[in-house]
Amino acid sequence: MKKLINAADSVVGDALRGLAAAHPSLRVRDQVVYRASGPRAGKVGLVSGGGSGHEPLHAGFVGHGMLDAACPGEIFTSPVPDQIIDATRAVDGGAGVLHIVKNYTGDVLNFEMAAELCDDVDVASVLVDDDVAVQDSLYTAGRRGTGATLFVEKIAGALAEEGAPLDVVARVAAEVDDRSRSFGVALTSCTTPAAGKPTFDLPDDRVELGIGIHGEPGRRRAPMAPARELAAVAMEAVHGDLPLQGDLLVLVNGMGGTPLMELYVVFAEVDAFIRGKGARIARSLVGDYVTSLDMQGFSVTVCRLDDELTRLWDAPVETPGLRWGR
Repeated sequence: MKKLINAADSVVGDALRGLAAAHPSLRVRDQVVYRASGPRAGKVGLVSGGGSGHEPLHAGFVGHGMLDAACPGEIFTSPVPDQIIDATRAVDGGAGVLHIVKNYTGDVLNFEMAAELCDDVDVASVLVDDDVAVQDSLYTAGRRGTGATLFVEKIAGALAEEGAPLDVVARVAAEVDDRSRSFGVALTSCTTPAAGKPTFDLPDDRVELGIGIHGEPGRRRAPMAPARELAAVAMEAVHGDLPLQGDLLVLVNGMGGTPLMELYVVFAEVDAFIRGKGARIARSLVGDYVTSLDMQGFSVTVCRLDDELTRLWDAPVETPGLRWGR
């Protein structure tokens, strides 16, 4: 294993030190990432989190127009309730706090516990469960939360920035999840620093269809194929669950080890597929946003837009991982 780390047991803390040093708009305390400006009176606070190894999710999306705080756990490990409690209380500006939670058992349980213990803060939660690949897994009851987490954080963040009340922010966040679907394809496994070897064995001539962001198995293994065919598998799965129509927000996401050139090849095929269904990509992102360490592969996330969601997506954002309009 060759990785740019100091030690396997310090990698998350070392990375957070680097994040804080690189971005003065953020501060890190007790393995929680906050906006350095602190909470704004009357604004709903947004808190999310999950295992590290998915960067820039979640810490890279703390800032104007998105999250107020992120709770990074150890690699592929849920944050502990104390982190979430500290973050929730720290970002409360008097209007309550929304927890954005990916549907993984540890995340769900720890965020629920933290919300119960924060009886001095008005807390609402939204569960992200956009992955159509599998219904249940070792990690979840129901569908996994993946790329739509970014959509929820951005759109709910814009609404909170405008001063919308907690119930409205929570309702729109849940609507974004309801309108979104994802599917991922892995060309290789990832290697966690602690293990020092690939998480699973995937022969060079095979791909995993419907992979999870922690290396969980997907629907099936298949022979390696051209990008056009792999993109079609992903899009057929999405379209079969949520028919593609109207204006769409589309993320073609790298899993951490895929060159941008290849992601644009995939995006071209996704665009052709969508146009073939009579729909249109109105907004798009291509790149590494919800990763799985050094895994090679991609995921596609699609959200059906309306005028209001498009307006909120276009609203200014300034975070390490996403920025426009300021």
